[in-house]
Amino acid sequence: MAICLYNGSIVNRFSVIEQCAVLIDKGKIADVFSQKRFLQKKFPPETTLIDTHGAYITPGLIDTHIHGFAGFGVDDYNAESILRMAEELAKLGVTAFHPTLYPTDETTMIKGILAIVEAIGKEQRQSPRRGARIMGIHLEGPFLSPEKCGVQKPETIQPVDVWLFDRLWEAADGFLVNMTVAPEIKNMRELALSALKKGVILQAGHTDALYENMLEGMQAGILHTTHLFNAMRHMHHRNPGAVGAVLINNDMSCEVIADGVHVHPDLFKLLLRDKAMDKIVLVTDALLPTCQKTGPFFANGEEVVFEGGCWHRKADGVVAGSSLTMPQGLKNLIHFGFPLVDAVRCATANPAEVMGYTSQGRIAPCLDADIAVFDENWEPQITIIGGEIIMNRLNAAQ
Repeated sequence: MAICLYNGSIVNRFSVIEQCAVLIDKGKIADVFSQKRFLQKKFPPETTLIDTHGAYITPGLIDTHIHGFAGFGVDDYNAESILRMAEELAKLGVTAFHPTLYPTDETTMIKGILAIVEAIGKEQRQSPRRGARIMGIHLEGPFLSPEKCGVQKPETIQPVDVWLFDRLWEAADGFLVNMTVAPEIKNMRELALSALKKGVILQAGHTDALYENMLEGMQAGILHTTHLFNAMRHMHHRNPGAVGAVLINNDMSCEVIADGVHVHPDLFKLLLRDKAMDKIVLVTDALLPTCQKTGPFFANGEEVVFEGGCWHRKADGVVAGSSLTMPQGLKNLIHFGFPLVDAVRCATANPAEVMGYTSQGRIAPCLDADIAVFDENWEPQITIIGGEIIMNRLNAAQ
């Protein structure tokens, strides 16, 4: 069935084009054209025509770092919970995501990996409960710095073990996409080279790396960064540290949590000034209880409480993670000073490019028809994944 979204403003990688239409057919974007041409065009009778009433039409949002949402996620270690997570995320205009695992013992990590692998693909088949595409797995550890463990459990952090990495990669059956590591720990170069050969993107995070450690990591292919500014060595006038390395070196891309809590809003002005726009990736780092209706709330096996705009571990008050959603993060970026086009780019084209997804993140003919529609307040109205309408809060008319 063909679908045509019309009377909207297309927000793409470099521009906002008003009064436009998008034609979708057989799961792909078939054409993009003006409203004037839409009015002149004749469509087959089976085409679903949807008036977006001037709304924003964007590529689907892509979250490459998220642990859970709406009470579902990787902490449950079962495929059904991950599929429910995918279903709930699709209601927000998220069309693709990376379920993100905390480090645990090897047996438990592999259990979590196998649960995600079991879920991959089913989210695109189990109509009517379809959800956001599960693109692959993000492992946040276990090869991290004990000095910057954040909410990670110290006993789960360990030295580099290439054989363990190989076992985790094999369990992932080719779906291990990205992995957070600390570049400074011993034998990291050997791990980085192995990851490069396997096509796994390493990103620096939970790291106490000095500037020179970061440069060495870059030479070995560690060119992305996990939640910039958080759980990493900060800048110092005698050593720029991990944060300085990301800001100084144009080759480095970075995740950022735009909830206004994890990173001060004015630091986004620094990013706008010092980082190339294609290197900034919006993530949520959201925990399983985000938008969950009733408590008690748990994440990574520990009780958490919501205070000051994010989740804290109840036992000691340590910041445990974000309660951000991708639409709210996009809205916050605009509030923090990002031009609308750039804010959308950070949530769509940039994560697609960093992760190597060539058929997503843009609205252009022949690409996957993963599209979101938002009203003027950036509230999600329509989600289309693979050319199928997953959520529609607008009235559709034949």
